[in-house]
Amino acid sequence: MKSRCATCPMKAKAEKNPRALMSRLWKWHTTWCPGWKAYQKELARQGPQGK
Repeated sequence: MKSRCATCPMKAKAEKNPRALMSRLWKWHTTWCPGWKAYQKELARQGPQGK
């Protein structure tokens, strides 16, 4: 499954203001979202950034 989390507008807003209600909802959403799990696997396959 290819995820779109890297370009997600909800994720971008959450990163800008981590204490906002929307950020908390986004964080909760990542606990069950299959797209987020796929995104994490993609990042793990890429390895550490800059190397």
